[in-house]
Amino acid sequence: MLKKLMLTAAAVGLAASTASAHVTLEKGEAPVGSTYKAVLRVPHGCDGKPTNVVRVKLPQGYYAVKPMPKAGWTLEKVVGEYEKPYNNHGTEMTEGVTEVVWSGGNLLDDEYDEFVVRGSLGADLEVGSTLHFLVVQECPDGAAARWIEVPADGQTGSDLEMPAPALKLTEKAGGH
Repeated sequence: MLKKLMLTAAAVGLAASTASAHVTLEKGEAPVGSTYKAVLRVPHGCDGKPTNVVRVKLPQGYYAVKPMPKAGWTLEKVVGEYEKPYNNHGTEMTEGVTEVVWSGGNLLDDEYDEFVVRGSLGADLEVGSTLHFLVVQECPDGAAARWIEVPADGQTGSDLEMPAPALKLTEKAGGH
């Protein structure tokens, strides 16, 4: 009986740790029109194997992005066109970094790391809406964890198996 109880407790603990082992943003809210530092928290490698590539597809409305280099990792910035132009201190921006890739690193399955990008949130984004940062962890054997699911209407991130990190947009302080 004790052995069965211990096995059940271990299974529940494993399920809880797996469920909470999502890639997340350190700060899940930010005001529209502000500068936002997205700290993506990667809590582990891939099912017992290390992660050696982290890819982040940036949401539309997050522009003028600058990724933070990481020691031991190669940084690649993928530039593309924005769906609409953004005013960056008087300069119209029609393209910029739309994806960031850190590769060649070695995040072991029992380790944690953070990957950081800084950019601006469009002033015309809708307060109360959510931006999603699509993240893919790749491993040396071709396995991958794809944190790219976006909730449909009526769903929340907790309804998904592999939710994309989400940023809720708030009103500017003192704004209307």
